[in-house]
Amino acid sequence: MKNKEFSRLFLPRLLIFLVLAMNLQCALAYIFNPLPYVAPFELSGEPGRAAVVGIGILFVMWQVPYVFALVHPERNRRSLLEAILMQAIGLVGESLLLRSIPLAHTALRASILRFIIFDAGGLLLLLTAAAFTFRMKKTTPGESHVD
Repeated sequence: MKNKEFSRLFLPRLLIFLVLAMNLQCALAYIFNPLPYVAPFELSGEPGRAAVVGIGILFVMWQVPYVFALVHPERNRRSLLEAILMQAIGLVGESLLLRSIPLAHTALRASILRFIIFDAGGLLLLLTAAAFTFRMKKTTPGESHVD
């Protein structure tokens, strides 16, 4: 039974893992090597470094639902849905933010655009994981599930 469950949840877990890994890679880069990211955000000096590290810390915090979804996407459906909502909020928020930044701020706009692309890809992977997870929830003859 365990092997069957592992096989059945392998693809959703892989997709969730990819999003989690990309998000954590970004977070850790911001935390441990913030200086390359200071200028594209039009920041400078120690305040810029601290702001980028702070963003990295926030990224780590935001990964909690992704971890629970990864552990067991079926049992932790709520965590998967929370991750999807967080990813969607990021995508919408960044898109609105980009619209508010004047065209003259090319580097800043490019940084925000990278986040939009990053979050759109992550959202697509999470939605695919959810579709596979929720679609697979089947009952065996004689069982009944109320979802």
